[in-house]
This record gives sequence, structure tokens and C-alpha cells, in this order.
Amino acid sequence: MSKKWIVSIVTGILMAALVLAGCGGQKSTENQAKKPVLKVGTEPSFAPFEFQDETSKDYTGFDMDLIRAIGKELGSEVQIQSMGFDALIPALASGNIDIIISGMTINPERAQKVSFTKPYYQSGLTIIVRADNTAIKGFEDLPGKRLAAQIGTTGAEEGKKITDTTVREFNSPAEAFMELKAGGVDAVINDRPVNDYYLKTSGTKDVKQVGNPLTAEEYGIATAKNNTELAAKIDKALEALKKNGEYDKIYEKWFGKRVQ
Repeated sequence: MSKKWIVSIVTGILMAALVLAGCGGQKSTENQAKKPVLKVGTEPSFAPFEFQDETSKDYTGFDMDLIRAIGKELGSEVQIQSMGFDALIPALASGNIDIIISGMTINPERAQKVSFTKPYYQSGLTIIVRADNTAIKGFEDLPGKRLAAQIGTTGAEEGKKITDTTVREFNSPAEAFMELKAGGVDAVINDRPVNDYYLKTSGTKDVKQVGNPLTAEEYGIATAKNNTELAAKIDKALEALKKNGEYDKIYEKWFGKRVQ
């Protein structure tokens, strides 16, 4: 066999090896691309649970850290989608998103439309008034008053149950606080962590929190009504995060030491 033929054969073998290697690399890339995606719906104006960082524009907060940790536990890529709070459940029902995490209180009405995970956070409603307001000391003083709350929240629902009140609903808690400071309403009803976070970060002396919390509310992650399998997987991931200490780390980052 001539050297020319030997060179041709060796060259052919090398080219075939390169083609196979290229196919292998492409297959590896395709496998990585097939990592399951978890489409998460949220209304990012509910600090400290979900809000948009002013500098990076990333979605951040307790819920955002938690769902990314859950996604990692599930081996899924988390994609956050921003939308209005009242659009979340319809988006879930239509399949545009896989889950909702948005400081959503578990209640019977919502449970008819979605499947909830086990509670991941316990909250309650509190009141913010202007600093010079001495007439409102608690929920018992709210009848006949002008109230503000975020649209679609339990704060708005509870406000409407109070006798002779007018409840104005806003797209975000920040807008409700602005209306309070402007004198357009007498009080804001919000989930306690939202009120606490506002008082802590705003540094304002113009408003104050009064009274004891009303109700004990539990937040849950929602999946489509027929997708109980995904809800069970999230429950399992959440339990793992609590056991390995990751949940406590996230909690303490946003709220301080967790009381067991």
C-alpha cells in the first residue's frame, strides 16, 4: 500500500472522528437546552416579597429568592413573568404560567380555582395611618373611614366588610401609601410584612402602624387546579429547603431571625 493511500485513510479517519465529536458536542448542548422551565407569575410591587431592583432591574425579594431555590431543588430553570395581581390566576388557568408566587393568601375562593401548596409564610393584616392621626387605634376604629388597599388583596376584601367604609384600590402598596400621605384616605390596610418593610426602608416619620394584626393569613404557591402533581413536587422541595437550612437563610435575609 502506497504512502499516498495511507495518508488518505488516516485523513478520513481523523475527519470522521471530528464529525462524531461535533455531533457529540451538539447532543450535549441539546441536552442542556432541555432543562425544564418553570414559568413563574408574580406582581412585583409587593416588597419585601417581590419587587424590581432599581439598579439591576432584576426581580428580587423573599418570594423571588425562595422560588429560585425551589427551582434549583427541582432541577428547573426559573423564568419570572411580571403581571398585575388580578391577572395571575387567569394566566395560570390559560397555561401562560406554571405557578404563582406573589404573597398570595390561601383562601376558599382562590382554592376553587387553583391548587395551593402547603403554606410557606404566615402573615396578617395591619393598619398604617398618618402620624398625627389619634382617632384610629385599631380595626375597631375603621367604620366610616376612607381606606386604601392593593387591588385584589385580602386587605381590600376585609376593608369592604367594615361598616360604612369607602375602599380605594391601587395597583401597588406604594400608591396606597402616597394617597395616605396626601390625605386622600384615612388608613391603609396591608399585610403586616409589607407595612413593616415600608416603615423600615422609607424612613418616613409621617405615618405610623397602629393596632394588633387582624387575621392569621397563610401564603401559598399556586399551580393550575388540575396540576396537583406539581404542587406536591414544590411541597417536597420546600420541605427539603427547610431541612437543609436554606429556607431560614432566605427568611432571615428579609425579615430577621425566624421565630419557630
